[in-house]
Amino acid sequence: MWFKSSSDSSANPSLDARNPQQKRHYGEDIEQLAQQWLIQQGLQPLESNYGIKAGEIDLIMQHDQVLVFIEVRYRADNQHGSGAETITYQKQRKLRKTAEHYLQKNFGNTPPDCRFDVISATGKPVVFEWIQNAF
Repeated sequence: MWFKSSSDSSANPSLDARNPQQKRHYGEDIEQLAQQWLIQQGLQPLESNYGIKAGEIDLIMQHDQVLVFIEVRYRADNQHGSGAETITYQKQRKLRKTAEHYLQKNFGNTPPDCRFDVISATGKPVVFEWIQNAF
């Protein structure tokens, strides 16, 4: 499924996503906006920035009875493709490995149904594209 919606608020407008010193903070702002937007869509937050040596998952949320691992990607514009298009096979492998760790740690041998979603955020104000079951 694919949803597209504009955020009612934008990330901190004083930040420049192209400035390396501010890029991480800007990304955190976008992730927080994405989480707020997903809560409005009916998801419940469980974890944010869950990381192990193999990688990090931006958001882990519950959608009905499904555990959702969410990667958030931001682009200032779509001139060079959407944020979702930047998720390589290698990144998908890291996300899967990190999700497996989370599932084993929290659910042992009885994991719930789960899926991988992508939030592609673009522009100011931020427009979200929500891709469910992205990979």
